Amino acid sequence: MITMEDIIRDGHPTLREIAKEVPTPPLEEDKQILASMMEYIKNSQDPEIAKKYGLRSGIGLAAPQINVAKRMIAIHVHDEKGVLHSYALFNPKIVSHSVEKSYLTSGEGCLSVDEAIPGYVPRYARITVKGITLDGNEVKLRAKGLLAIVFQHEIDHLNGVMFYDHIDQQNPLKPIENGLPIER
Repeated sequence: MITMEDIIRDGHPTLREIAKEVPTPPLEEDKQILASMMEYIKNSQDPEIAKKYGLRSGIGLAAPQINVAKRMIAIHVHDEKGVLHSYALFNPKIVSHSVEKSYLTSGEGCLSVDEAIPGYVPRYARITVKGITLDGNEVKLRAKGLLAIVFQHEIDHLNGVMFYDHIDQQNPLKPIENGLPIER
């Protein structure tokens, strides 16, 4: 089981590496790592389990955050309409995106970043993602709103990019031009 101690913190070199593709079909070891990442995200959202094991609540996790430089992400999040989206993907890739931007009005957080970093993070409002599921099937997913933001945040981790890299350092709370604000 992954715990908070397994999650590396901002400044660790793995967080700035470009993660390696996972060979397909995925090895059993990689499947177990990805399954345990999803288990962490689900457990972190259960108040009793989170309290018992000292887990910080999260809605997404990328393998580099547990010091595994491979292209794997786990996402478990309710969108703005309350619909649950749960994805564990190998080699996720954004294959298309909108011109329109969106951003979380509350800013973004990260399990690897302990302090709050205020600022708007511009993201694409709509994206299409391709990846491979735990059972080895290729999927193509369309995402918008919060789900699109979470996918972009986690895929950024696979490319050594942190969410705060996108924040305007001169004016962090400057509204995103043509950006759709999303409440969370």
